[in-house]
Amino acid sequence: MRPGVDLTPPRSLHRRGGTRLGGARLVFCLFCALAAQIVTQIATTPARAQSQVDTLLAGLTLEQKVAQMFLVSLYGEQLTEVGRDFLQRYQPGGVVVFEYNVPAEDAPQAVTALINSFQQTTIAAGGLPLLVAVDQEGGMIATLETGFTAFPVPYLVAAAHNPELAYAYGHALAQELRAVGVNMNLAPVADVESTLENPIIRRRAFSGDAALVAQTIVPVIQGMQDAGVLAVAKHFPGHGATTQDSHTELPMLDLSLEQLAQRELVPFEAAIEANVSSIMMAHIWFPALEPTPNTPASLSPAIIEGLLRTQLGYDGLVITDALDMDAIDLTYTAGEAALRAVQAGVDLLALGPHMGLQAQQDALQAVINAVRTGEVAEARIDDSVRRILAAKQMYGLLDWQPLDPDTVGARLYLAAHAQLVDALFAAGITLAYDSAALLPLEAGARITLIYPGSRPQIERECRVYNQGFNALAVAASPTQTDIDFARDAAARSDALVVFTQDADYDGQQQALVRALPLAQTVVVALASPYDARAFPEIAAYLITYSPLPPAVPAACAVLFGAAPAPGQLVVNLLEALP
Repeated sequence: MRPGVDLTPPRSLHRRGGTRLGGARLVFCLFCALAAQIVTQIATTPARAQSQVDTLLAGLTLEQKVAQMFLVSLYGEQLTEVGRDFLQRYQPGGVVVFEYNVPAEDAPQAVTALINSFQQTTIAAGGLPLLVAVDQEGGMIATLETGFTAFPVPYLVAAAHNPELAYAYGHALAQELRAVGVNMNLAPVADVESTLENPIIRRRAFSGDAALVAQTIVPVIQGMQDAGVLAVAKHFPGHGATTQDSHTELPMLDLSLEQLAQRELVPFEAAIEANVSSIMMAHIWFPALEPTPNTPASLSPAIIEGLLRTQLGYDGLVITDALDMDAIDLTYTAGEAALRAVQAGVDLLALGPHMGLQAQQDALQAVINAVRTGEVAEARIDDSVRRILAAKQMYGLLDWQPLDPDTVGARLYLAAHAQLVDALFAAGITLAYDSAALLPLEAGARITLIYPGSRPQIERECRVYNQGFNALAVAASPTQTDIDFARDAAARSDALVVFTQDADYDGQQQALVRALPLAQTVVVALASPYDARAFPEIAAYLITYSPLPPAVPAACAVLFGAAPAPGQLVVNLLEALP
């Protein structure tokens, strides 16, 4: 390892001439001391780096070059003999770690050992070190959980509206990945939450405001990449406006380029300006951009080569979303999908967690056969492999060394990251409105605090600031008895505080709140920021965005005046309210 080396890839690796929609490069140094301990890079001049890439490329067989374009999946918490044979035979460019690779106990140690075995097996067979990718978005999507930091949803990062905290968030995510050997994160989500009817994005997005998404993901990307992990902005050209889930069907978005440029493309353009290492293509059909019916962006030359490469000038890695998703595999075989993706201009093909090894072999062989028959020019393969090798070279991956599983705890920095999560909640907690000026709650007022009984932390944390309030624990989905008790307590109270968690989806939580005198009621939404849609007449609405334990002390401090609520509302709540 070489500490203290700037790992930000040069602009020439990612961007070439073309139309630009705007964006700015931001650099922040929070956690720089920690970055210096884990960042690695081959210290070569650009000319020497290119020479190394050319030398490596010249030494690869056709089969090895094609294999570099594939991110495969291998089932199991340990490398099986079947998986070992697959790695030795094909020597793919990378592996994606999924939930089925992660045990319930001792996960950091076990994942480190597993990734070591992936790398050692591939290298011993004559292959190049692997890209090792994972979905670690923070919040709802996190492959690595037990033994790792539980990071809040991206909403909270955007609500904090603090580029240093956003940088630290991206850096911390990456730091924990590098600790176990992961070097590519399939994040951040650059989609804009454009519709409440979206079944798959919602709290995975940073905001419903395109400019705020753009402002937030830039430092997140830089934090990840400064920590030695390739960031992947997804899902190009935008999944936020869909009302369908591409895991189950092919969504269609009839948006013009002008509409895309005004909203969906804004974060991606910012990501390109930030030198994002990779961009993931969406399995969505955009008829205005791709005239061939039912052709997803991931298989579209018009969108990849036309829009992304030529118009936006992106020359980094282009990766597919998983090719085993129903938007793809209900129409194409694995081989057909892989071939079409390569012909469209994709560099890395993510084969997905549910694609068996035989189908993965079929996908690889389909591309090899197409080159041999002349259907695909070998020069086309070389273009992608050069990008892949350049990325591996730039991030020091070609000098891979195994990590000691027994010392992984010292590399995770869990205590520092817990402090970061606390800081994010303190900065991101948002008072959406307080029409009756109820907050902070008056010290001498008769207050009833109503909360899910499964979360006794709420009463305990709030008692730190006020010993005199009445506490009422109710079921997570309140019963009629709970509602009756709440109504009785309200008759003896000057103000009521109700903690909700996804009341947007729970009629019983809604009924409890509506049974109270709304002009005296403060709702604290611990998860969905849209809970207030069910009871818009409440007097005050406080949002934590994420239900993690650190949300509670942040909320209690605001309720009783010990801290402000500095967060920025990241969703268009006014439009959402009836």
